[in-house]
Amino acid sequence: MKTVCGIDLGTQSCKIIIYDYEKKTIVDSASAAVDMIAENDGTREQKAEWYEEALKSCFGKLDNAAKKTIAAVGVSGHQHSLVPLDAKGKALYNVKLWCDTSTQAECEELTKAAGGEAKLIKTAGLPMRPGYTAPKVQWLKNHKPKAFAKLKHILLSHDYINFLLTGTYTAEFGDASGSALFDVSKRQWSKKVSGYIDPSVFAALPPLVEAGELAGTVSAAAAALYGIPEGAIVSAGGGDNMMSAIGTGTVSDGFLTMSLGTSGTLFGFSKTPVIDPSGDLAAFCSSSGGWLPLLCTMNCTVASEEFRALFGLDVKAFDAEAAKSPIGADGVAVLPFFNGERTPNLPHGRASINGITASNFKRENLARAALESAIFGMRIGLEGFKKLGFKAKEIRLTGGGSKSPLWQSIAANVMNLPVRVPKGAEAAALGGAIQGLWALERQKTPKLAIDAITEAHVAMEGGATVKPDAKAVKAYNEAYGVYSRYLGALSPLYK
Repeated sequence: MKTVCGIDLGTQSCKIIIYDYEKKTIVDSASAAVDMIAENDGTREQKAEWYEEALKSCFGKLDNAAKKTIAAVGVSGHQHSLVPLDAKGKALYNVKLWCDTSTQAECEELTKAAGGEAKLIKTAGLPMRPGYTAPKVQWLKNHKPKAFAKLKHILLSHDYINFLLTGTYTAEFGDASGSALFDVSKRQWSKKVSGYIDPSVFAALPPLVEAGELAGTVSAAAAALYGIPEGAIVSAGGGDNMMSAIGTGTVSDGFLTMSLGTSGTLFGFSKTPVIDPSGDLAAFCSSSGGWLPLLCTMNCTVASEEFRALFGLDVKAFDAEAAKSPIGADGVAVLPFFNGERTPNLPHGRASINGITASNFKRENLARAALESAIFGMRIGLEGFKKLGFKAKEIRLTGGGSKSPLWQSIAANVMNLPVRVPKGAEAAALGGAIQGLWALERQKTPKLAIDAITEAHVAMEGGATVKPDAKAVKAYNEAYGVYSRYLGALSPLYK
């Protein structure tokens, strides 16, 4: 048996798969929960040691014989998180997450230093948003000056897992491009932007590794701790969205991936930089050698999970309840901003239920409105793609929400595009495994293109396919108009 390993460090859990690339099947998998520190000021943090514990727990659950066959490892991690390390590789403070909105003041500080948002986008391709890494570094300087004084290594979450596996400090273009410390067009760290924070920041940024190259090899210490082969190659890895793009085969023009998880993302591959002057679409690089323009919302499955818990229903029962309601939830619209929001940029946003009357205040309408709100948020991104000339052929759906037939139908009709769900459920972990396989095969064939790997290993057959219905599309256009009016009316309250 010949295998590669995919690791996905998510916001709520760490997942590991072992993939037999000859038989094209996952032979073993494991997961471990990861806790979160949440405060009313928007703070969302984790501890670096929790990642170490989760990694050890997952590998400990995997079959020992299967682990010994691993030839390569690829790592996916949640984007934008700041893992600040000292000279010895020890964490100086908690890991501030992508969903942390406590850094709005730092965003304003950095935007002012750059001479305004337009100049910032021109310089680096991104505006400053609380989700990105740069304002988190500024926050560390402002609020934890003693820790900042000892800062020697700035890593993102997947970089940190690579460090635990290899003992080396590296970064990769796709994940780095989401830090707001990176020049997307030139594909390099931005000395200018990092200098807005402090001259010392640039030196703390790790060397960049091209897609398809190695972050290193599994160290003796990691081999002993996790029970995997010493010397197994570790690919460059990438952010969870970049790895999901690989895991769904979104490595060529015309395809969009929509990920329905705690956050919602919509992204597509491009061979050239795609920079949105409005800043709604993030101008990221891919982890497969191109670019990956992306929309991110911070509250995708959050609303449905909150309502589901309130109603005391499991997932299937919640979907069944929502299915009783008509398209548009009989006029009920949910703005799902339980964690503030990134797109639109409402870091102080709050969730609300709108359009309630004595006749429509029903559980099924609230359930459906919660589901619809997630996809309405994604439609903002689709409109941005269209404005920038991106011609989408279909959407490939992934994430926990992709398993819901009702959500599949809502996505196809709100977006007016065919929706396909890949056969495999763990797109980010599979993407990590496939990137690891690509790096492994490139040891023998250096010019091997990644699409040759994804075509062979991303199974689309056997997954769901949903096509838009003309009547449903028309009804959702009207419902989206209602949602947009409430969003426009309430947004000024949260800026």
